Amino acid sequence: MRETAEKWSPGSIYPIGVAGGYLGGLGLLLYEIVRCFRKRWEGAAILAQMEHIGVRSISIVVLTAVFSGMVLALQMGDYLARFGAKPYVGRILAVSMLREMGPVLTALMIGARVGAGITAEIGSMKVTEQIDAMRSLGTNPIQKLVFPRLIALVIMLPLLTILADFVGILGGLFIATMELDVSAEFYVNSIFQFIKFGDLFSGLGKTFFFALFIGLIACYNGLEATGGADGVGRATTRTVVTASITILVSDFFLTKLFLQL
Repeated sequence: MRETAEKWSPGSIYPIGVAGGYLGGLGLLLYEIVRCFRKRWEGAAILAQMEHIGVRSISIVVLTAVFSGMVLALQMGDYLARFGAKPYVGRILAVSMLREMGPVLTALMIGARVGAGITAEIGSMKVTEQIDAMRSLGTNPIQKLVFPRLIALVIMLPLLTILADFVGILGGLFIATMELDVSAEFYVNSIFQFIKFGDLFSGLGKTFFFALFIGLIACYNGLEATGGADGVGRATTRTVVTASITILVSDFFLTKLFLQL
């Protein structure tokens, strides 16, 4: 096993159990990605990843958001009815979706679906020595494999979050009209009167950080995969767990940051 002080290269092995080595590897991978901005962008690869990451994730994002909005409306409607504030369920639901539920749930779904897929793809190439073959032919695997996926994530996750926010609020509208006897017109008007641009900005601002974390973790674990198919499976599991924890922990600090802005 190589020493952590040795110069890093894509595919080098760090002891995953050592937090410093893992974080150091992520930092060095980020440095290599930043250097790719000055090189020629793989436009076709980025578009292909946007289709894979964004378009193919619409169904799971919509399904998650609509039922989350319905559950929120049902729970809050029952609670607010005790104080005679049931008609204002739309305001609380909209703020909850825009600031927290929409960004976090979307990031968790994308981290599980897309993050695992990225790790499996790159990890399979790593254990079958395809990445070593690319390097021997003078191709930078970071520029070819990692950079397009990260850019696609940064572009598509905010768009998916906007879709999740809209669908979640529509789910709440359905419950408000069907179960809580709140008119659709009052529901919509109360939301537009109450929410501010800062509510939307706070939620969308988080998604860029979430996309960066998901992309870095997924690609790094793929580049570090060893031990054949079993190693790829372990790397994929590690990506889902690490990305989910990182999203939830960073959400707290990002929330504090955006509240101060």
